[in-house]
Amino acid sequence: MEGDPAAPTLFGVTVSFTIADGQLSAFLALVRRNAADSVREEEGCLRFDVSVPADKSASPVVFLYELYRDRGAFDLHLRSGHFLAFDRASSHLAVEKTINTYLVSEHAKT
Repeated sequence: MEGDPAAPTLFGVTVSFTIADGQLSAFLALVRRNAADSVREEEGCLRFDVSVPADKSASPVVFLYELYRDRGAFDLHLRSGHFLAFDRASSHLAVEKTINTYLVSEHAKT
């Protein structure tokens, strides 16, 4: 990918939140609103998925997959009012947060 100008790359972000006991519903309400606002209001936000464990007995981990046009679009997301409001309102609901970033090549699309 790197060094190949013909390889289209996007900027991907994954975030995994371990949610505090009894806080999953409150967290999901906030993160789903942030996701919807992101794809609706940010031209550079191409995808924002919110995933929860299929097994309801599993630990409450919420996994986000976000796809942006480029790193600059993600940086704009981090400064957006809706993200900052989400970050403030949800900070006490998660006990752990892991963020990873990626360069993404869309092989399934032509």
